Amino acid sequence: MCKKINFEEIKEAVKKSYIEACVKLPEGILKKFEEALKLEENPLSKKVFEILLENAKIAEREKIPLCQDTGIPVVIVRFSSGVDLSEIKEAINQGIASAVEEGYLRKSVAHPLTRKNTGTNTPAIIHYEYTTDDTLEILIMPKGCGSENMSRLAMLPPAKGIDGIKEFVVNTVKEAGPNPCPPLIVGVGVGGNFERSAYLAKRALFRDEGTSHRDPEVAKLERELLEEINSLGIGPLGFGGKTTALFVHIEIEPCHIASLPVAVNLQCHSARIRKIKIL
Repeated sequence: MCKKINFEEIKEAVKKSYIEACVKLPEGILKKFEEALKLEENPLSKKVFEILLENAKIAEREKIPLCQDTGIPVVIVRFSSGVDLSEIKEAINQGIASAVEEGYLRKSVAHPLTRKNTGTNTPAIIHYEYTTDDTLEILIMPKGCGSENMSRLAMLPPAKGIDGIKEFVVNTVKEAGPNPCPPLIVGVGVGGNFERSAYLAKRALFRDEGTSHRDPEVAKLERELLEEINSLGIGPLGFGGKTTALFVHIEIEPCHIASLPVAVNLQCHSARIRKIKIL
């Protein structure tokens, strides 16, 4: 029997979650800010983290956006068999449009050629993931463009191996410098093909903050990359320091024997994510 979703329930849940994501940082991010504040020795870097923490407090208290860029909405719908998804796209988009109006969020989505603003921050970019769990879950990310613009993808020759992956990821962050508003979360997708690696990099940003990959070898690569990235000295907002990235998250999939796709999707310090459990 097909489970019918409640249109209004989805719409209201998305509206509430999108507004909340824009005004309240996840606890895991705030904790890392506090840790970094103690770690930094550069007075300017310490001041940046003090400002970021104060900004987060004001945003939550006053219910105003953490950043003026309230993003382009990226959504992942995780669903199981028997769930009727016929209306979910419209429910999500209406929820986001309502959030933009009620939350006084900046309208940041436009036609790519005419640049005419849609006025609603929609349509959302929606991905669908089938799961064997008996569930319907909606993951939401208002993705800022400063960091998105610094993301990169490369089709490396397989001979480049792990060293080639590390070099590409670290160079991407190095070339980005202060533009993606560090400290960053670095999402890395390895494998699949051209478009799949990009999705894997985006998907990596949805992982719970600081969780290691289940594969020990991948987890080891995450730790090594985080160390190398932080040794660059870019620091918070590019003012120098020990904390250029908070986390490195990697997702992998098998790829063709003749290719090694690697994508890097950067997330700024305003790492806004919400997860809605419907079923």
